[in-house]
Amino acid sequence: MAGSVALRNKKSTPTLVQQFGNDIVGFTNNVVSYPINGIKSGLDSVSELMNSYSENKILKKQVSGLAQVKVRDQTLADENAQLKKELKLQKSLTDYSTVTAAVISRTPSSWQSQIIISKGQTDGIRKNMPVLSQSGLIGRISEVNKTNSKVELLSDSNDSSNRFAIQIKTSSGDVVNGIVTGYKKSTGQLIMGQVTSDADIKKNDKVVTSGMGGVTPKGLYVGKVAKVGKDDYGLAKKIYITPAADYNDISVVSVAEID
Repeated sequence: MAGSVALRNKKSTPTLVQQFGNDIVGFTNNVVSYPINGIKSGLDSVSELMNSYSENKILKKQVSGLAQVKVRDQTLADENAQLKKELKLQKSLTDYSTVTAAVISRTPSSWQSQIIISKGQTDGIRKNMPVLSQSGLIGRISEVNKTNSKVELLSDSNDSSNRFAIQIKTSSGDVVNGIVTGYKKSTGQLIMGQVTSDADIKKNDKVVTSGMGGVTPKGLYVGKVAKVGKDDYGLAKKIYITPAADYNDISVVSVAEID
């Protein structure tokens, strides 16, 4: 044992062959381990990247879902507000009854002229009945089917449309009669023609249906006076009316019938 220890102490350095072998092994380990470590590091980076990509997809879905929920909530809120206005309008009706219907169709080509509603002959709907939405008059029934009907809007620019008999109640108590003769698209205003009265009509005077003809109830709110001008011949007054209802935002309507 003492001899082996002494022999080991004398061999403080390896032999030349052993040194060469150790150097070869160490060099080989470095050559092999360097790319392996690099590959491992790269795989770790790819793994982290994939995890980040998956998390990003999940977060995008969540954001998209939240946006959809927000849009749905806003749509429901708008519908609720319209229904409340419709109920308030119906409570004010005294001389006629109404049938509530939903708008089921509206095409871009006829957006300003007509809508299709969900009630027809089976619900007692008849041609020429006036139709209201939210705050006031929007048009009349122009075509009736068994389960749906077509509504001709006041914003229809056709010359054969818009022939509602209306009247203005002035601030001084005068009543001025006329008819709806057209619609000005550029301003979104109705045009009241055939006015021969010299009464002093002012801006914001209320405009309602006159009830003449016996089909349309008297007192349906049409809108307010926007301005007063002259017709093409400079003889009669031409009155521009700001409509009570928004013709571009109609989802629920009420069809009126004289009791």
